Amino acid sequence: MTYTAEQLDGVRRIKRCRNYYEILGVQRDASEEELKRAYRKLALKFHPDKNRAPGATEAFKAIGNAFAVLSNPEKRLRYDEFGSDQEHVSTGQARHYNYYTEFEADITPEEIFNVFFGGHFPTGNIHMFSNVARDAHYYPRRHRNERVWTQEQEEEENRPQNSYSAFIQLMPVFIIIIVSVITQLMATNPPYSLFYKSSIGHVISRETENLQVPYYVDKNFEKNYQGAELQELEKTVEKDYIDYIQTSCWKEKQQKSDLSNLAKLYRDERLKQKAESLKLEHCEKLSSLIGMHKGG
Repeated sequence: MTYTAEQLDGVRRIKRCRNYYEILGVQRDASEEELKRAYRKLALKFHPDKNRAPGATEAFKAIGNAFAVLSNPEKRLRYDEFGSDQEHVSTGQARHYNYYTEFEADITPEEIFNVFFGGHFPTGNIHMFSNVARDAHYYPRRHRNERVWTQEQEEEENRPQNSYSAFIQLMPVFIIIIVSVITQLMATNPPYSLFYKSSIGHVISRETENLQVPYYVDKNFEKNYQGAELQELEKTVEKDYIDYIQTSCWKEKQQKSDLSNLAKLYRDERLKQKAESLKLEHCEKLSSLIGMHKGG
């Protein structure tokens, strides 16, 4: 993997910083908005998907920790009083950044990044490293013969491709679309739906005999499914319904957790109340279904 001299210089600058204000490049009286702007710029610059220079991961962590502490009024006040301008004792050797362990944030660097950018790096996949050792290195070793990414290479990558090359690259997409269309034309309609679907005739409401799960069928359903066939079909209906409820329950919990994290990060009482009042309706349905299943 390659990196530029500018990226390496940036990592070295972060390591030389003596306090969180220097890391973010802001004044000591910086406002919350200034802290956010500084974090957003640096997080994108030093994220491991963007910066592969040695030490970039540690720099990214330092940036996230600095923002989390300084954006919290209580932690910032305590940091200003006791934690600022800490330095290692030097004996002629270069100073190295430390994590000021007594002033670490309660939220991980990747969680902060997720809040700002929705969990996805704008130009790549996000690296998760919250459970790894603090002193470990996460950058690949650079081969001595490997060339550094240059401006010429970047311009070469961005040059317009000819139409034939573009067609070759898009061919797999066309094949997938064609196969999908053919599959849809050949596929027959399922015998039931969990929801009302007039487009395929599933407008008649029914309930499974065991768990009373609602589902919809067409007008010819009773002619085709009776006795053992009906029982087997309803088992499939109940399984699909439970899968749907489980997925919906997970989404509700995730939404509640995201709101709680945002409220904690920004100390927002409105978000906190919204998170607490958010009902987990599908989770309640899931609990009810499990109870009925055990009772049966």
